[in-house]
Amino acid sequence: MAKKSRRRLLVPDAEQGLNAFKTDLMRREGYAVNPSSTDDVKYEVAKELGIPLKPNDNGNLTTESVGKVGGKIGGLMVRELILLAKEQLVKRTRL
Repeated sequence: MAKKSRRRLLVPDAEQGLNAFKTDLMRREGYAVNPSSTDDVKYEVAKELGIPLKPNDNGNLTTESVGKVGGKIGGLMVRELILLAKEQLVKRTRL
């Protein structure tokens, strides 16, 4: 049985925006993303990395291998968010 995610956003209303951001970013990286199920992109990333991630039981996978999947997605998102923040700071200092 799949565990329910314990992930909680600091700003619950931000989930829709984060999902749209993730969809856009992962599509630009060449992944097929279903906007109504953005978490499914992890299976495509796992396949690319050679990690046999599948829905439900993944108890046979190591923390390291699962972390590679999440790290690739999260790393791309963090990198993009930093770039956006830098752009906003530059715009703010020009005013």
